[in-house]
This record gives sequence, structure tokens and C-alpha cells, in this order.
Amino acid sequence: MAADPAQSLFVVSDPKFRIVSRAKRLMKKTAHAEYPHSKTRHLTSNIRLGAIEGGERRVRANFVVYRSKGDKTVQYMGEAHYRLAVVDGALRIRHKRLVLDLNTLADQGRLTIIL
Repeated sequence: MAADPAQSLFVVSDPKFRIVSRAKRLMKKTAHAEYPHSKTRHLTSNIRLGAIEGGERRVRANFVVYRSKGDKTVQYMGEAHYRLAVVDGALRIRHKRLVLDLNTLADQGRLTIIL
């Protein structure tokens, strides 16, 4: 699934190094928005294997993430699109895109939890 950032709305469209640095920052106590950390559950279902293209397997799956902080629990749901490859004998995610199935983000809180 390809989309042009100039024509489509992206909540996050960052390269891997930026996502990794954001995750490291959120794990620190100085990240007041996530300390104490949220309680989360990530569930993946309906995994569908697609074609192999250029040594990468396309995979789609449904997901739901529950995030609880304080007295509030929110859920994020949607479809995940992956390209997987075997690298040095281990299965690796080469590309990941999450497409949210929500009508609004108004009541959802922090979206960094789905990364």
C-alpha cells in the first residue's frame, strides 16, 4: 500500500532512526507524558501472507492496541502492512505501515504507543 505524503494524511511518517530515538526518549523518566508508563496490550490477528517480491514477503494483519493510563483506556485498531525478509538467518521487518481504522483521533491521546 503506497501513499504520497503530499496527498494523504500521515500521523507519523518517519525513518527508522527517528522512531528509535523517539522510543528511547519516551523510556526515560524525564519524558513526563509517559511516566509512569502506560499499560498496553498489542493484539495481532487475521495474518495474511502475500506475494514474495525481491526476496521480501508481503504480510497484512489486523491489529488492536489497548492503552491504559490513569482511569482512561483507549483503543487503536487498524490494518498492518509489513514486508519481511530473512537476514542472517533471522526474520526481520523491512517495512511497516499501520493504517488506523478510526473515525477521529480526538479522544485517543498519545499515538506513540502504536509504534
